[in-house]
Amino acid sequence: MAFGLISIGRTIENPSAAYPVKDNINSMMMTRQEIFGFTPNSQYSTSVAYFSMEFAIDQALKIYSGGLGFLSGSHLRSAYELKQNLLGVGILWKYGYYDQVRDGQALMKTEMIEKNYTFLQDTGIIFTVAVHDSPVHVKAYILKPKIFGTSPLFLLSTDIAENDELSRSITHRLYDPNEATRIAQTIVLGIGGATLLDILGLTPDIYHMNEGHSVSLNFYLYAQYKSLKEVKKRVVFTTHTPEMAGNESHSYSLLQEMSFFYHLQEHEVKMLLGMDGDEFNYTLAALRFSGKANGVSKLHADVSRQMWGSNPNICEITAITNAQNKAYWKDALLDNAITTNDDEAIVIRKKELKSVLFKIVADQCGKLFNENVLTIVWARRFADYKRADLIMDDWGRFVALLNRTDYPVQLIWAGKPYPEDQSSMGLFNQVATRTKQFVRCAVLTGYELHLSGLLKKGSDVWLNNPRLYHEASGTSGMTAAMSGSINVSMPDGWVPEFARDKDNCFLIQPAADALSVVEKDLQENKNLMDVLENTVLPMYYNNQAQWLTLLKKAAADIVPAFESGRLADEYYDKLYTKKP
Repeated sequence: MAFGLISIGRTIENPSAAYPVKDNINSMMMTRQEIFGFTPNSQYSTSVAYFSMEFAIDQALKIYSGGLGFLSGSHLRSAYELKQNLLGVGILWKYGYYDQVRDGQALMKTEMIEKNYTFLQDTGIIFTVAVHDSPVHVKAYILKPKIFGTSPLFLLSTDIAENDELSRSITHRLYDPNEATRIAQTIVLGIGGATLLDILGLTPDIYHMNEGHSVSLNFYLYAQYKSLKEVKKRVVFTTHTPEMAGNESHSYSLLQEMSFFYHLQEHEVKMLLGMDGDEFNYTLAALRFSGKANGVSKLHADVSRQMWGSNPNICEITAITNAQNKAYWKDALLDNAITTNDDEAIVIRKKELKSVLFKIVADQCGKLFNENVLTIVWARRFADYKRADLIMDDWGRFVALLNRTDYPVQLIWAGKPYPEDQSSMGLFNQVATRTKQFVRCAVLTGYELHLSGLLKKGSDVWLNNPRLYHEASGTSGMTAAMSGSINVSMPDGWVPEFARDKDNCFLIQPAADALSVVEKDLQENKNLMDVLENTVLPMYYNNQAQWLTLLKKAAADIVPAFESGRLADEYYDKLYTKKP
């Protein structure tokens, strides 16, 4: 199968044959200096292309859904700060993920609103990839480093006049619920992204798959090198999902029909990867195509090795714990007060930041919160295992907590469910409905980068209570600690690498593994409430000096270990650099 590549009026008939003339192509395009705007630091000489389905770069660029995007956004920010030889490859989603708004009864609904971005530069490059044995035209844009202070990011779109409406819709909606469209999206990201880099003459030393969505790029590389060993030399992989059901898979027959395997037939793919059966699992394929892989916390790497270790011929899975970019997330005044050990300034600035957040609460919910009251925030993707309603499991005790006058408490929830996850959307609305009566409870919509930052800066406590072993990393607590909010958390994901109970956070004691899910929820609700009532509230109201000491200790411990400069550097050291 061969299909044309169109670039500045020049057509390349076969991408595999394009290599001898790629320098000529490069001369027609932007130079590396024009793309990066800087000369990469010599210690990061290995060139890397970082493929991700979503990037949370700035509130103005809505091409992300949640944690995966927050991670990739921080990675690109720190790569730029360190002047690394790394660029991003993603997709320009016309309607983003979705806009979270309210219906007439103030319950959550989703809106798909067209997005337009004048700060993206049109590269002038249009090429084609095969989807369902038909040519789909792909247009490439670039987000230059100077716009938001990131490594260069190439974004691909099929929403152009050269395509029919069905092809245009491929890049309309992040994580489209239609299975065939989802597969087409992964083809555009993987095969399309790798094709673009060859057109630009920017063929990288390393292709980094951030999650398995871009796994199709390996079939493109295999068509060039005709060797799995050669592909492994060039590909690394990060897995983010500790739930087997969350690791994407599709039937071989549908993937074959969609042209996912590039030049290969189904039986050739099975022979190449040793993957029999009816379903092609993206994560397992990525582990067999890659030379190295990582989980996103030490605990998650252990879980990943248990999940996949029984499969032969997978690569090593190491641990590189997620992190977040402090320069982006911090409040400068609060950070200075923490750094200079100015307790009075910390208290004053936290109240100012709470006041800013509470204006959002008043605007959305008609409730006036008090800057002097302990404020707890639960904010992340609404999913069953994250347990947004755990604090409400013992309703009588929950109501008693809210009615306390000696130690008053304010609670805020925020987060986006998957738009087709009716159960999680129902939970969002249930929390909103059940807490509407309480003047010190609020449920906010529009949980994106901007609101996330306000919630972290304006909260006193950042609540994280997933079911144990279900959170791969979970980075929101890192940015909360950077923002003077103290974690009250289950010891899951990244937390065990950071937490010292009552020294830099408050830990919720996990229930015994042998208990049922229902029994665990009840026990961990009790343990959470005990922590709040017996430790957190008395310290906040009766011992401000101890509270501030803990707050400052958390902020000190979070950097550099959980700042994305460490992450970006560790990826070069553990995954990108070829050891002798």
